[in-house]
Amino acid sequence: MFSDDAPDWASPLDDWPETPQPDPEAMLAQLTAADPWQRMQAARAFCELQDERAGERLIPLLQDACPLVRLSAAYALGRNPTPAAVQPLIQQWHQEANGYVRKGIIWALGYSRDAQAVTTVLQALQGDIPAVRLWAASALVPLLQAHPALIPQVVPALCHTLQQDPVAAVRSNCTWALGQLPVEQLPEALYLQVVEALRAGLQDGDAGVRDDSWAALLNLGVTAGLPAPDELPL
Repeated sequence: MFSDDAPDWASPLDDWPETPQPDPEAMLAQLTAADPWQRMQAARAFCELQDERAGERLIPLLQDACPLVRLSAAYALGRNPTPAAVQPLIQQWHQEANGYVRKGIIWALGYSRDAQAVTTVLQALQGDIPAVRLWAASALVPLLQAHPALIPQVVPALCHTLQQDPVAAVRSNCTWALGQLPVEQLPEALYLQVVEALRAGLQDGDAGVRDDSWAALLNLGVTAGLPAPDELPL
């Protein structure tokens, strides 16, 4: 669906220096500033601040002409979720050309904890660029915590991605997500599918995936036949 020349795991927001916590009232007003730099700064402030008034005011910025404003608004909506933002986030993911912004959108959809988001997050897991697929695997965890009924829909997709994705970091995040599943709410057939996928992960060509698969199995209470960490393939 989406393609970039090379994976880029970072976000433009990652390396920005820490600043003193801004005034929420000033930042709310600045969200509608004429200057895109000021709008971006205000939206970025709500990546740290939580204010129940911010969510609906951030939604229009998802369609801002400046990608840094859209990026900041997406992250800020993950920090300040509102049900009104779920459909605009979904719509923007489908039309967004910037991979950084799509990554922020998927993060926000996960932390919306809204069941409507799961289809889009699964689409991102299966068809977006590597950096977005990685975040999609993680974003499924809060959705499942809020809606355990989604487990039968989500688990097969995570297992498939663990077994088939060409990028080790994506596979590792799938193992982490599978390790967070509530064992008591897993039907037996799905539990066995998860254990089989994670046991296969112990033989993955990447050491990080092998280690993460081992940890996920342990989190799920699987100890029988589990090798010691120093017995994993080098």
